[in-house]
Amino acid sequence: MKENKYADPSFFRQYEKMLRSQLGLEGAGEWYVLKDMLPDFTEKNVLDLGCGFGWHCRYAIEQGAKSVIGIDLSEKMLEKAREINKLKGIEYFRSALEEVTYPNQTFDVILSSLTLHYVESFDTIAQNIYKWLKPGGQFVFSVEHPVFTAEGTQDWSYDTHGEKQHWPVDNYFIEGRRNTTFLGENVVKYHRTLTTYISCLLNSGFKLKKVVEAQPSEEMLKQFSEMKDELRRPMMLLISAEK
Repeated sequence: MKENKYADPSFFRQYEKMLRSQLGLEGAGEWYVLKDMLPDFTEKNVLDLGCGFGWHCRYAIEQGAKSVIGIDLSEKMLEKAREINKLKGIEYFRSALEEVTYPNQTFDVILSSLTLHYVESFDTIAQNIYKWLKPGGQFVFSVEHPVFTAEGTQDWSYDTHGEKQHWPVDNYFIEGRRNTTFLGENVVKYHRTLTTYISCLLNSGFKLKKVVEAQPSEEMLKQFSEMKDELRRPMMLLISAEK
């Protein structure tokens, strides 16, 4: 997680062009699923790990949260968050997730959207999150699905005419570092199995509430023809758990 590609102006410009960057939560294909997994935010203290532009921070405050802290490694991300999602009750701080520390039982809700596959040790972060949550606290997060991350290249296999044949899955049970390409740049991610995600949560003391392999909504399938390919393999894994 200490790798900060977003400091590169060219990479950051590409990220700004993404639908989820421009439209916020409504531009994220998994939002319609994630939204239903979120708890009641009324008077809650919330932590967002890997907050990006701060869209989830804004949503939590708008849903009645008492306070929200957004953490991100990228100062460019945080500058944008402070520009477009600076609401009363939200504070943004720059830090690698591996270096974040809070007293036990500080938060009611901890969120993380498409960030934890950049963290080498999910076991460590899960244990920390469990300590930071109050009893009955909620941990809701999304990551790239293990089927999506396993082989490493994160691209389809194509035939001689450039048509998509299948999504390669290889070395599934060999966990660890993957060098892949995102927005035209080499990026380091960490692959782990579905078993590892669930076992780490259970071993940390969490009770699983919901596990979803998110699919595009019917609306997105109708609006974007290329979305039909997202039904051929899972891209995202969403999990909610309770302390």
